[in-house]
Amino acid sequence: MAQAFVADRIVTPDGTRSGALIVEDGVITRVCSAHEMPAEAKVIGCGNSVLMPGLVDSHVHINEPGRTEWEGFATATRAAAAGGFTLLVDMPLNCLPETTTVAALELKRSVAAEKCLVDWAAWGGAVADNQADLLPLARAGVPGYKCFLIYPGCDGFTQIDREQLERALPSIAESGLPLLVHAELAAPIEAATAKLGQSDWRNYATYLASRPDEAELAAIEMMIDLCRRYRFRLHIVHLSTARGLGMLRAAKAEGLPVTVETCPHYLFFAAEEIAYGNTLAKCAPPIRSAENREALWDGLREGVIDLIASDHSPCPPQMKRLEEGRFDLAWGGIASLSVSLPVVWAEAARRGFTMEDIVRWMSLQPAKLAGMEDRTGAIAVGREANFTVFDPDAEFIVSAERLYFRHPISPYIGRRLLGAVKATYLRGEPVWSGGQFDSRARGRELRLC
Repeated sequence: MAQAFVADRIVTPDGTRSGALIVEDGVITRVCSAHEMPAEAKVIGCGNSVLMPGLVDSHVHINEPGRTEWEGFATATRAAAAGGFTLLVDMPLNCLPETTTVAALELKRSVAAEKCLVDWAAWGGAVADNQADLLPLARAGVPGYKCFLIYPGCDGFTQIDREQLERALPSIAESGLPLLVHAELAAPIEAATAKLGQSDWRNYATYLASRPDEAELAAIEMMIDLCRRYRFRLHIVHLSTARGLGMLRAAKAEGLPVTVETCPHYLFFAAEEIAYGNTLAKCAPPIRSAENREALWDGLREGVIDLIASDHSPCPPQMKRLEEGRFDLAWGGIASLSVSLPVVWAEAARRGFTMEDIVRWMSLQPAKLAGMEDRTGAIAVGREANFTVFDPDAEFIVSAERLYFRHPISPYIGRRLLGAVKATYLRGEPVWSGGQFDSRARGRELRLC
């Protein structure tokens, strides 16, 4: 039987309209006026909520296999469903083994089976010595590669220097897949840290001074130069410094295949507001000033920044070293999957952005980065019926009970946010609705081949 999801606001590629979304056998067959619904359709009313494409998060650390005590497919996809996401793309580090070979990819596939509430895909890794594995990973179906230009915090996923990159880039360019780059170089960080001496590492200003803008700027400049030479698809992950926008704007104007993301925490928090010893707010690159935050919003408005991804990077609570409160010792990562949408909407709405902007940043563009825009990221006829029902006017205060990932710790706890996910549908079936999860693991892996 056909289903008709009736809403006052349906966000489509042609704009926002009222009407009905018609779903048959898990596929969108029509978007029409309410009076044009099939007479036999089962009607599901969404009222004044926004019916929008399921969100796509292209930057998630699921950590399974090997570090499932940090997170895992079951808990990450549960939090994703509650947060309005229908596709996660998993980063290739913090799991054991790291996803730098086809064998490691196949192991990840085996452990993910029958656990996922939403769909998932896996980035491959580009590390110091796996140049021969890059094209096999592409043939095995990864949508792209991730690399670090600096020590990533775990030994198995090695950072890659310029010489090693130049050995890898011909294969990456041949694959046609994007290279996602953690764009910080070590030398500016080492120099800045050496100047700090006996500074108080419980003070966020000390940590911020240890990760200067120059580390990002030098890395971005290097990667743009390599992009110009090798013509590969370059994606800068988690841009934190707005001072990089000029270089990135110029690279795009030059016609280079460059895309950029930032994250909810860079758009929500400001360095001046981070309390003494609050290591829950540690991430790398760091959260910068309020002035920088506003400039990042300007980068989104202008289109220099293409998308927003969570960089959901969870860990066991003890790794945040909350009792000591030392930013140099704590794990750097912010977990946010279940609240990323209301975090972004709370800040976007007061700056005059619309739900169509949210859909572009958090559905369409992440799907495009992963090469899956023909399958997901938009409400359109012929697509699988993966969508979210979102009340943009609801307000709530974040509590641990609303987080749903494995370890409910987050700097967002206690913050008032705007907007609530009422339901998340995967292929026309609810995986989250009325505050409850569907117990069936409906999620699938999406591969490029």
